[in-house]
Amino acid sequence: MTKKAIVTGVTGQDGSYLAELLLSKGYEVVGLKRRTSTNTLSRLDNIRFPSFSIVEYEISDSGSVYSIVEEYQADEIYNLAAQSHVKTSFDQPDYTFQVNTIGVINFLEAIRRFSPHTKFYQASTSEMFGKNVDELVAEDSKYATNAMFYQNEDTAFEPQSPYAAAKLASHHLVRNYREGYKIFGCCGILFNHESERRGEEFVTRKITKWIADFFAWKEKHDILPNDLIFEEEEIYAPSRSRFPKLRLGNIDAYRDWGHAEDYVNAMWLMLQEETPDDYVIATGETHSVREFLDEAFKHANIGNFEDYIVIDPKFYRPAEVEYLRGIPQKAEQQLKWKRAISFIDLVHRMVESDIDAQKKTTKKEDGSQALS
Repeated sequence: MTKKAIVTGVTGQDGSYLAELLLSKGYEVVGLKRRTSTNTLSRLDNIRFPSFSIVEYEISDSGSVYSIVEEYQADEIYNLAAQSHVKTSFDQPDYTFQVNTIGVINFLEAIRRFSPHTKFYQASTSEMFGKNVDELVAEDSKYATNAMFYQNEDTAFEPQSPYAAAKLASHHLVRNYREGYKIFGCCGILFNHESERRGEEFVTRKITKWIADFFAWKEKHDILPNDLIFEEEEIYAPSRSRFPKLRLGNIDAYRDWGHAEDYVNAMWLMLQEETPDDYVIATGETHSVREFLDEAFKHANIGNFEDYIVIDPKFYRPAEVEYLRGIPQKAEQQLKWKRAISFIDLVHRMVESDIDAQKKTTKKEDGSQALS
C-alpha cells in the first residue's frame, strides 16, 4: 500500500530535498505552501511525479491545518515550515512565534483530534542550545578531536534568540503530546545544513552567491586579477568599474555544517522507527565562517578573502551564538544514519553551483540582447 506524506515548507531547501527523497521511495507526497503573490516553486522545478501535489494553506490558522490533516489522513507529516532566519526573529518576534510555535500546536492538535495514526516530524534546531556546551572527556571517542566542546541530546538548552525560543517551545510541545496523548512525534535537532538550494539571506549562500556575481563582473569588464584595486567599501578596476565588497557580520562564529540532502534522510529514518524519539543530526565537526570563506575563495581561485569583505556591525545579532558542534552518536547507532557529504565538498558544490547558474544567466541575457 502506498504511503502518503505531507511536507510543510515544501518550497524551501529541506522541503524540496525531502519531497524528492519520499517520491523516490514510492510515497504520495502532498506539499504544503503558504499563498504568496510571487512564484516560490523554483526548487521544485525538477519534480515530475504524478504522485506529487501542492496545496495552499496557512500554518498559523488552525482551521486551515485541521481541514488538511483530516482530509488527507497521511501516514507521515514532516513540519519544515518556519520563519527560519535568526536575525529576522529579533525584528519580527510575534510572527516568528505564530509560525514556529502556534503552527506546531495546530498540527499536534489536528493529529490528536482527526488523525491519531499519523507520525509527526518536527524540525528542531541546534540554536536551542545557545551558548551551552559540554566537554568531551573520553580520550578514545572518535569525536575527541582538537575541538573538545559539543552539544548532544543531553545538553541543556539556553536559547539566545526569539527564533530559538519559539523552536524550543515547539520541541517541548512535541514531547508533551508524545507522552500525554501517545502521538508518534519526533524532533530532529538539526545543526546547520546548507546546500546549493540555500536561501540567499543565509551567510553560506551569501558568500557563494557573491563569488559568482564577482566572477560575472570580472568577465563582463574583462578584468585581470592584477587590475583590481581594493578600497574600503568597493573593488575598482582601471576602467573605474566598481563592485561592492561582501558585507558580513561575525566571521569568527563556529558552526557544524552539513549538507541538507544528508539531513532529510535522517528525518525519514526517524519516522521509520517503532518508538518515537528525538535525535541530534550533525557532522561532529565545527568550522568558523572564516574557514568557510577561506575554502570558498580558494576553490574559486580568487585570492585572500580578507581583501574582498567588509565587517558590518548591522549583521551582528543582539545575542550571539559563538559555537555549535553536534555529536550525532545516537542517530548513527539507532537510526544507522551517516552523513555522506563532507564540509569541503559542501563548500565546493555551493561555489560551483552559483558560478554555473550565473554563467547560464549571463549567457541567456547575452542571447536576449543579440535578438533584440
